[in-house]
Amino acid sequence: MNIKKEYESWLVNARADADVVAELKTLDDSKIEDAFYRDLAFGTGGLRGVIGAGTNRMNVYTVAKASQGLADYLKKNFETPSVAIGYDSRIKSDVFAKVAAGVFAANGVKVNIWPVLMPVPTVSFATRYLHTSAGVMVTASHNPSKYNGYKVYGADGCQITTEAAAEILAEIEKLDIFADVKTSDFETGVANGSIRYIPDEVYTAFVEQVKSQSVLFGEEVNKNVAIVYSPLNGTGLKPVTRTLKEMGYTNITVVKEQEQPDGNFPTCPYPNPEIKEAMALGMEYAKKCNADLLLATDPDCDRVGIAVKNKAGEYELLTGNQTGMLLLDYICSQRVKHGKMPAEPVMVKTIVTMDMGEQIATHYGLRTINVLTGFKFIGEQIGKLEKQGKADCYVFGFEESYGYLTGSYVRDKDGVDGAYMICEMFSYYATQGISLLDKLDELYKTYGYCLNTLHSYEFDGSVGFAKMQSIMQMFRGDIKEFGGKKVVKLLDYAPGLDGLPKSDVLKFLLEDNCSIVVRPSGTEPKLKTYISVSAENKEAAEKVEAAIRKSAEEYLK
Repeated sequence: MNIKKEYESWLVNARADADVVAELKTLDDSKIEDAFYRDLAFGTGGLRGVIGAGTNRMNVYTVAKASQGLADYLKKNFETPSVAIGYDSRIKSDVFAKVAAGVFAANGVKVNIWPVLMPVPTVSFATRYLHTSAGVMVTASHNPSKYNGYKVYGADGCQITTEAAAEILAEIEKLDIFADVKTSDFETGVANGSIRYIPDEVYTAFVEQVKSQSVLFGEEVNKNVAIVYSPLNGTGLKPVTRTLKEMGYTNITVVKEQEQPDGNFPTCPYPNPEIKEAMALGMEYAKKCNADLLLATDPDCDRVGIAVKNKAGEYELLTGNQTGMLLLDYICSQRVKHGKMPAEPVMVKTIVTMDMGEQIATHYGLRTINVLTGFKFIGEQIGKLEKQGKADCYVFGFEESYGYLTGSYVRDKDGVDGAYMICEMFSYYATQGISLLDKLDELYKTYGYCLNTLHSYEFDGSVGFAKMQSIMQMFRGDIKEFGGKKVVKLLDYAPGLDGLPKSDVLKFLLEDNCSIVVRPSGTEPKLKTYISVSAENKEAAEKVEAAIRKSAEEYLK
């Protein structure tokens, strides 16, 4: 790409968005290079990038170009193409959703759009419920406020996987960002019927599906447990509180400062329930209310994090792995107790998710399917079961990054379902005088102590991108050990492995049932390492983990 030429073209042609016009005039040479050195990458996660001017940014032009490419792909593959669109609380999410809708309508693709901001799972649900050809969600999930993104779903309600992404990308790459994009006015589309709002009955049907995931099967539990909930200024408020209230949970306090949608995320710059800082305000509320449980969903409400009170009266955050294992054990034990376990039951998890999950699944007679990182691959497995007429065999799917799904009604992680099922599990055990921490200790006693950690390392801009590639090459060298633990086996997923698609992921199996996974993020300029350690207790595990982490970081310098 000729950066200077592209920049000059934008100065002339990018006139529709005043913010872009103003920013273009302020860019110096280094900022021009960063904004234009590449097109914003389109992959299985769609688009994700910093909001701003340029080909490597999220703006009305990059969104319109992606939508035009998707429209061309849909027209080639469907007789009467249609799309379901949703958006979250992020800066310009509503604008980008309407731009996308205008492009689809101009191309004869029938548009169904949520009239208000909605969580990710409702787009997957609407795509399936309305039988559209595709779904689009405008979100950057849990990224900081300067980001936005554009997720694409297939007709099955699952995020597109590698093959579909490559075909859509091929269509996008044919296009000139200004000359080849057809657009139309959103309000005109609503008036002439080419764009219609998704009716309320679809939202109600989604909530009913979430409620139907209960595994109490008529058992009475104490639903007056004190719960603090934060939507982290995102989309979770209405569906989460509605579901809980309709299922009898009345003692819910919402974190006021994080209640209303706000893409600036004023109280938590990183609106990610994995991060302690994002949960800090909720924990203050929990202390004030003497709450039993703190829940928080991320801005697009596909992830949920929790904190529970320990014996000292302090609140402890649980990891995605810990919550996932607790849910898996709870759901399986309830199904077995009530004779509701399906024939040939299945649990699906990602390769970076705690291996203990597989042990729990085996204990209850479930087959475990391991997939690449990304919930889309879990959704894909549910789809395969559905094609075999075995969708009901799917019992649970989870990933370490706080993503859970208990049913086959959607094909993405669902923070509404996750929040509801956590509350049910919590109230079930509370009724018996058992805390979630007690239950976790019980699992460790049964299956052995296991520690899983995630470390992210940021590499910004074109220089950072090149650096990440060279680091991955170094990891592919002949590495003998990490932190004194010998490498028993290296699994390289780049050429494709165990029937999984090609992916730039390395998993080192170490002695003593330890492992480390290294992969570049598909959505952010980050390299991620996932360390898994088995040991006799927490202290020993932390010591081993620190040694492995230190050893891995030598390759990141």
